[in-house]
Amino acid sequence: MRASRGALAAAATLASTGSAYIGLRNLLAGQAHQARQVIPKAWAVPPRADGVYSPGGGPVERWHRGDPFDLHLMIFGDSTATGYGCRTADEVPGVLIARGLAEQSGKRIRLSTKAIVGATSKGLAGQIDAMFVAGPPPDAAVIMIGANDITALNGIPQSARRLGKAVARLRSSGAVVVVGTCPDFGVITAIPQPLRTVARTLGLRLARAQASAVRAEGGVPVPFSDLLAPEFYKQPEVLFSDDMFHPSAAGYALAASQLLPALCEALGECSQDGAPDQALRTRAADVSTLLAKVGGVTRLWRRTTGVPAPVIASAG
Repeated sequence: MRASRGALAAAATLASTGSAYIGLRNLLAGQAHQARQVIPKAWAVPPRADGVYSPGGGPVERWHRGDPFDLHLMIFGDSTATGYGCRTADEVPGVLIARGLAEQSGKRIRLSTKAIVGATSKGLAGQIDAMFVAGPPPDAAVIMIGANDITALNGIPQSARRLGKAVARLRSSGAVVVVGTCPDFGVITAIPQPLRTVARTLGLRLARAQASAVRAEGGVPVPFSDLLAPEFYKQPEVLFSDDMFHPSAAGYALAASQLLPALCEALGECSQDGAPDQALRTRAADVSTLLAKVGGVTRLWRRTTGVPAPVIASAG
């Protein structure tokens, strides 16, 4: 904490001089380089997870065209939606949600994944296009997106607008839509200060804009920055994977535990004791003029890997 305050004090000192913009930009550029060295690029393929999940647990059933199921759940978004960093399929958030939904509803749930590691909001349209090519739209959709829009420097209004359009397309096809909004970058200690504060501030602004866009199109936003960050701050060694950027199995389970009640409520599939509390509203975020101006430096730590999420499940 003392080091963090020192870094922020250095930034404030630079801001008080005539060379504030250049000095702070150089400081953040160096820290962006440092973050790239600490956080590895995402290359591994997430566990295969798709198939049909039944009440009572048991192994996933490989789905073949014509096989019966009661409700089709589809997952869209980025690496967190694919479960990047999980070691087994049962740790993947989509699987946790599908299994939980099967238990809550008593129905057979077909899980399909269109999410792609490294995706930003710009990729959502393509994921939905792929959905329409593959077959009929799902009954329910879960989207997890936002972190890569911050690291890729996509504009906040534009990113939120693209997400809103994706929600509108899914809603017009008849799907219920639940969205996990941009997480809190403040929990990622692998990003040094004050770069972490810049990323956190922008991420909270994006989360707030996303929530508004999702609600406007009839979707249900789940504010990860409010619901997950307190636990990640308290137990980073438990909730982060080895790269200290993506969640661990426990971190994904925490995310799924927030998405599932919202999804069950939207579908009208809540058990008697499973109704969720009203979702919290995302915190408002302030951003200083100076930090907003130098936000462009974070293009130095973009991550674009484009590793596709597998969509075929093993039967074991």
